[in-house]
Amino acid sequence: MLPYFCVMQRDSQIFNLIDKELERQRNGIELIASENFTSLQVMEAMGTVATNKYAEGYPGKRFYGGCEVIDEIETIAINRLKQIFDLGWANVQPHSGSQANTAVFLACLKPGDKILGLNLSMGGHLTHGSPANFSGKNYQALFYGVKKESGLIDYDQMEATAVAEKPKMIICGASAYSRDWDYKRIREIADKTGALVLADIAHPAGMIAKKLLNDPFEHCHIVSSTTHKTLRGPRGGIIMMRRDFDNPFGIKDPKGNLRPMSAVLDLAVFPGAQGGPLEHVIAAKAVAFGEILTEEFTVYAQQIINNARAMAKAFVKRGYNLISNGTDNHLMLIDLRNKNLTGKKAQETLDKAHITLNKNAVPFDDKSPFVTSGIRIGTPAVTTRGMKEEHMEPIVEMIDRVLSDIENEKQIKEVKDQVRQYMRQFPLYPELV
Repeated sequence: MLPYFCVMQRDSQIFNLIDKELERQRNGIELIASENFTSLQVMEAMGTVATNKYAEGYPGKRFYGGCEVIDEIETIAINRLKQIFDLGWANVQPHSGSQANTAVFLACLKPGDKILGLNLSMGGHLTHGSPANFSGKNYQALFYGVKKESGLIDYDQMEATAVAEKPKMIICGASAYSRDWDYKRIREIADKTGALVLADIAHPAGMIAKKLLNDPFEHCHIVSSTTHKTLRGPRGGIIMMRRDFDNPFGIKDPKGNLRPMSAVLDLAVFPGAQGGPLEHVIAAKAVAFGEILTEEFTVYAQQIINNARAMAKAFVKRGYNLISNGTDNHLMLIDLRNKNLTGKKAQETLDKAHITLNKNAVPFDDKSPFVTSGIRIGTPAVTTRGMKEEHMEPIVEMIDRVLSDIENEKQIKEVKDQVRQYMRQFPLYPELV
């Protein structure tokens, strides 16, 4: 008798839809700042028998038998990540960036503690204190913002709020901020007010890995990130520290013992925030981390920045209002109010032309989060497909054609055909047929 999985009928409904999604990705221009294309070997690692293994615990300390091979895989992932960022400790088990932040909060805070993060409406992330998120529901969230005249982080406001409110944690990092961060200034504010600093580098991690942006590890107690976006790995999360520390904040483990911060964070991930790790995803993380350690990834990370700057310049030339008037990293935030457009209308119309980006609130927005006045654009995915600076101008020209005559369905279809033809120069996964 054949094993049960050998006689299962192939699920053609789902696999046909996966084929359609592959074609959508191949034929369109992907400009969502939080998306990227993994390598084939990263996808291959995700789709392996590692998905079958339950492995609660950590390498050498599992609650299940048969983990000797899984232990080797996870240890390689940890060691490669430590090498990338010159770390003293890392945890590769969080299922996502949000769950990484959940674990940090669980380890370092008590319900009702004050946290200070970037306002969601000014580029922050849901997990930095949004009232709709666990971070805003379980903790007393305070916010700093950006300066209206420049679009840059208002560090004076951060300091004034920290001094007045004495938050337990200051969070730096964003989902829609195009400039680098002054981590040294943030740590000075934290030391002055007795706060812990969490840097969420989910967006710029790939450039930080290659020392193209400021290093948060020298100044921030704990650093979290996703593993997709600019790290170009599978969807997942990580928590990191350059140096472990002996818990000066009095943080205790579940038994009430003072432990090194690494031990408290490990316990917060498992069993605190999640159960069995996704070892097939951790295998894919290990593969991606190996790719990041190559010189080719250094070239790639620099090209992301070069492309973003070229794209920003092309938008400014056409009269678009870029928040902070440019970019230091992989993304830009565009206020469309001077074009008499909403972010929602722009996103939905560009979708028809197979140009994918997302509506986004802009600082001091006067529209709801479901409508917004802006769009967020990023260059990681188009850079992965081999595009250089000279390819950014045609992309912006196609976007402008759609947005300048947004009700012209004939022109939208022409741009859609143009996009499809343009992207044939940059084949995506030609090995997959």
